[in-house]
Amino acid sequence: MIPRYSRPDMVAIWSPETKFRIWFEIEAHAGDAMADLGSIPRENADAVWKAKDATFDIRRIDEIEAVTKHDVIAFLTHLSEIVGADAARFVHQGMTSSDVLDTTLNVQLTRAADILIADMEGLLAALRRRAFEHRTTLRIGRSHGIHAEPTTMGLTFARFYAEMDRNLRRLRTAREEVATGALSGAVGTFANIDPRVEEHVCAKLGLRPEPISTQVIPRDRHAAFFAALAVTASGIENVATEIRHMQRTEVLEAEEYFSPGQKGSSAMPHKRNPVLTENLTGLARLVRMAVIPALENVTLWHERDISHSSVERGIAPDATITLDFALARLTQVVDQLLIYPDRMRENLDRYRGLVMSQRVLLALTQAGISREDAYAMVQRNAMKVWEQDADFRTELLADPDVGAALGEDGIAAAFDLDQHTRHVDTIFARVFGEA
Repeated sequence: MIPRYSRPDMVAIWSPETKFRIWFEIEAHAGDAMADLGSIPRENADAVWKAKDATFDIRRIDEIEAVTKHDVIAFLTHLSEIVGADAARFVHQGMTSSDVLDTTLNVQLTRAADILIADMEGLLAALRRRAFEHRTTLRIGRSHGIHAEPTTMGLTFARFYAEMDRNLRRLRTAREEVATGALSGAVGTFANIDPRVEEHVCAKLGLRPEPISTQVIPRDRHAAFFAALAVTASGIENVATEIRHMQRTEVLEAEEYFSPGQKGSSAMPHKRNPVLTENLTGLARLVRMAVIPALENVTLWHERDISHSSVERGIAPDATITLDFALARLTQVVDQLLIYPDRMRENLDRYRGLVMSQRVLLALTQAGISREDAYAMVQRNAMKVWEQDADFRTELLADPDVGAALGEDGIAAAFDLDQHTRHVDTIFARVFGEA
């Protein structure tokens, strides 16, 4: 992923330095376990740890790989150059390349997940704060993009909080599922390595042994991981799209923070564009792009092929780096979002009470009018608002049928906005678990 959409902690997980350090730890911990089991000399295992503080020479590893055409062999050759050929004699004993590569990938994915989980917790805190801040701030709800009935800005934030809370659980589940390691040797039979070596290495790296790994860790785990990232990205886009709508000039109920000195357009000095949420929409597409390749990686030939390898070298860093950046950016947007309650109320009242049509309909049915007749009575007055720019309550008061059924007080009661906020606390208790 390009630096523009990257943050350093996540980038570091996917650096060559981090990768080779994990490779070394796998080999060194495996040597310890083998020495404890008596299958290699203890002095050889201890000697490998001499490289613990070494800086692996990436250029040297690349030079060796240019000849061997094999990245793990290139690293092992370089390791032997550091600790000495005799000390390295038992390194990688009974192991195969996938033992190193797959276990390392899962270490990296779990570390990436830890960052993403922390990101999500930060976003949830921002959404929660804004939800309680605007718990009863009225705004118009919309269906099909058309004014529907009143809601509150707090409920909008609470809805996004609930969605992101589900995504947090998905990320935690994905982390748990992918946190396995395998050191089972060629075709996964442990023919040349004791299963206790795998158990020891996994424990040191914070993983669980893969129950059955053939020669690779099953890729359904990774498919589920990237699917969780994709659903989270869609949640980000969901929030971003609502903010983009609210910032439209004709709506302007909320707006991204526009900092001093910021410019909105190279041509039009007046512009204040929703560039951050538009960017988030695009970044969500990039994260979702990883899902199909991850699903296709599940199917491999027999006990192993490497058709998945090139895919994961791309999607693993790209998807995690991009999602990390997107979560941080959305948190900033939510924290700094400018919200305009007066404009919300102005939009709610724009069609002169029309959005109270259901309250009037229900009141008529409660007064003994059939639903079909009540609907017709309300709709004929509502259409005058759409077509003649009339006032809805005025038209209802002038309609003899409506007046006879409800009277002036009954019509007034149907326009009581408090009816639309009376269960906000109940919803908040369900979402946030608080009274």
